[in-house]
Amino acid sequence: MSDYDEFGYFDQNMAEWDLRGPAPHVRRAFVAVEGLRHVSALVWGDGPPELVLIHGSAQNAHTYDTLALALERPLVAIDLPHHGHSDASFYGPRAVLEHASDVATTIAALTTPPLPLAAMSYGGLVAIALTYSHPQLVSRLVLIDITPGVSAARASRILDFIDGPGSFADFDEILQRTVAFNPGRSEASLRRGIMHNAIERPDGTWVWRHQQHGRAPRQPQSHIDLWQWLEEIALPVTLVRAMGPSSVVSDEDVDEFRRRRPLDEVIEIPGASHSIQGSHPLELAEILGRRL
Repeated sequence: MSDYDEFGYFDQNMAEWDLRGPAPHVRRAFVAVEGLRHVSALVWGDGPPELVLIHGSAQNAHTYDTLALALERPLVAIDLPHHGHSDASFYGPRAVLEHASDVATTIAALTTPPLPLAAMSYGGLVAIALTYSHPQLVSRLVLIDITPGVSAARASRILDFIDGPGSFADFDEILQRTVAFNPGRSEASLRRGIMHNAIERPDGTWVWRHQQHGRAPRQPQSHIDLWQWLEEIALPVTLVRAMGPSSVVSDEDVDEFRRRRPLDEVIEIPGASHSIQGSHPLELAEILGRRL
């Protein structure tokens, strides 16, 4: 494979979604967090960031590239610990409290809080914990196809994909698995996603970035009630629900969200996949743009 240039694909994003204008300046930043580790982020634009984005499990900050191009606003898209270009977490790829602490440090370092925070899937759970624990950092929370009620059973297809093979013999093998999992996405977009989210080893095999670090030496903290934390957050919360078959949010989840947050809004996007920023980035950009 050719050398990877993470900023060399924006023209493809713009062509696929018929976006106009020059791509903004984007840089990669690194913030030191606990344990001599670093959390990485993409800083879009030259002005003060107006929005923070957090991706889902097994993804990375580049999942929001098309959305960021459509928004045309300065923003920060963060790689969760153990994902993307961030260092491994002591607690592995899924550790809500610990990741929330690292992301809070990153937001404080790269932005002038408070500002809106939008996060999808597992990243949304991290965002709930972060907003509850560090309310001074956030002015509004947008949850993208996630509530604390999402069950492992409902998300089993996604988890099976995330926790699948530890490596792939070549690029074609990882591409074929990704295409089969995302039948509604263009192959070009999935190729870009793999280049951002996987690495080629010296022997020619490929591994997802979130799987390259091996097992975590520590166990994450537990015994937290994210529903209760979400209920107690004293700022506006919007739930954006995907209505396609891969969504993990059930009608019961929406009912519980409305019971606990009766003054907040639920926005449904017909046909959207769980990764709304991938299947319907322009619609999601419009929703977020109206809330900045």
